[in-house]
Amino acid sequence: MSVVHALLPDGVDDPTRPSGGNVYDRRVCAGLAALGWTVLESAVPGPWPTVDATACSQLADLLATMPTGGVVLVDGIIASAVPHVILPHARRLRLVVLVHLPLTEQATARGRPQGGGVHEREGAALAAATAIVTTSAWTRRRLLDLFPLQPHRIHVAEPGVDGAPTTPASEDGGRLLCVAAVARHKGQHVLVSALATLHGLGWTCAVVGSLEREPEFVESLRRTLDMFDLADRVQLLGARTGAALHDVYAHADLLVLPSYGETYGMVVTEALARGLPVVASDVGGLPDTLGHARDRGRPGILVPPGDSAALSDALHCWLADRELRSRLREAALDRRRTLRPWSSTSATIATVLEAA
Repeated sequence: MSVVHALLPDGVDDPTRPSGGNVYDRRVCAGLAALGWTVLESAVPGPWPTVDATACSQLADLLATMPTGGVVLVDGIIASAVPHVILPHARRLRLVVLVHLPLTEQATARGRPQGGGVHEREGAALAAATAIVTTSAWTRRRLLDLFPLQPHRIHVAEPGVDGAPTTPASEDGGRLLCVAAVARHKGQHVLVSALATLHGLGWTCAVVGSLEREPEFVESLRRTLDMFDLADRVQLLGARTGAALHDVYAHADLLVLPSYGETYGMVVTEALARGLPVVASDVGGLPDTLGHARDRGRPGILVPPGDSAALSDALHCWLADRELRSRLREAALDRRRTLRPWSSTSATIATVLEAA
């Protein structure tokens, strides 16, 4: 029987901090088990990727307990942060690093400098890996741009999506939905600025995502909503998972994702699985994730990141143009037919682990 040791970041199952990376890790582990793998999970303590000596020591002790020749699937937010911990085990173990978002790219997306040797550490960790799995073709291309890695060592396993009933469209298309942790790099302030110009149109907006990542940003966003008199039209609902998350998708007409950076954007395919069109930033892996209908039409609209005027124009067109709404929804329903299940993701990773 095949065995894989999975090293996951602490908090992977915390319902107050849902994220695409956590969902991906959890679904892949379950999928590998369904394929017959013995998955030995370890949640590694620490606020990854920023950790202290205690977290490093705990990770080192954990790696030391693993048998020589063992296959280890380690989340990149762990491996890329502490190459000095994993390098001593690189020859003894078969390390497969799962990169959701390069740490080098994460610093840029969040508007922070890349200081402290982030690039060097990440490059060292990835160079030592037996294989690398990325969650999108865009991430693979980005890693090859950033580091002198051998292309054949980098594999793509895109997130899957669960099937879901289509959401009936409302008459005016005014039920807007944004699903992302409420944080500056996710761009909810750009969305609010865009919505402030649409007072004369009929819409509401549900913002679903953790309110605990950046409390100061959340408070600033609330003040902005009050300033624009939007507090009754924009609801900050906090994190939602399971049935509660399904419910918000079931009462939406359009997903809006104004992020400054996304390697894939799982919420986009979650929306498309329900036939919901998407307005999103033209950044990172989002254009690939949005994809095209079979007639090559987009099931949504892409706008420049950080451009509230462009986002306002896109939303105005959506709300004011019934024909546009109908066309984008038809494209979304067509794109829905080409989405891949999570079993495909797990099968791809199983193939990489077998080769390792």
